[in-house]
Amino acid sequence: MARLKLFLPLIVFIVLAIFLLNGLERDPNAMPSALIDRPIPAFSLSVLSDENNQVDQTIFQGKPALLNVWATWCISCRVEHPYLNKLSEQGIRIIGLNYKDDIVAAREWLAEKGDPYALSIVDDTGRMGLDLGVFGAPETYVVDSTGTIRYKHVGVVDDRVWQKHLLPVWQQIQ
Repeated sequence: MARLKLFLPLIVFIVLAIFLLNGLERDPNAMPSALIDRPIPAFSLSVLSDENNQVDQTIFQGKPALLNVWATWCISCRVEHPYLNKLSEQGIRIIGLNYKDDIVAAREWLAEKGDPYALSIVDDTGRMGLDLGVFGAPETYVVDSTGTIRYKHVGVVDDRVWQKHLLPVWQQIQ
């Protein structure tokens, strides 16, 4: 029994080392979503460019789109914005979800930095973000032409992320 007590710290160390090594191998941006292969949640929200214009989940019917969660307070969104402009210029349909943001600031930001969005939906209360399981901005969802979510990416979309993760899914749903 006394010898077992001598090896107890070593056993605890080995168990902790296994857990820590396992954690190092995981992708910190991999955020599983319960909504993958499910329809976009029902919503009725106004459009950023025209508050009197209400849209719902049917905007995702008929043509695939990226749903990009963004905000002016989001530093990472500033980093990814030029790349979204580039994707939009290439014909990729992007729907914006302006998340918990000031509407006037959001309009000014798009006017100044370019507007890659076919339209941007205002989620000032964060309700749609909650329904989507948003952790924070930026997040990007690939939505097929039936309005079904096929992929979720948490973090900045850049060329590496587009080529490695989003483009293969995008090509599958075309």
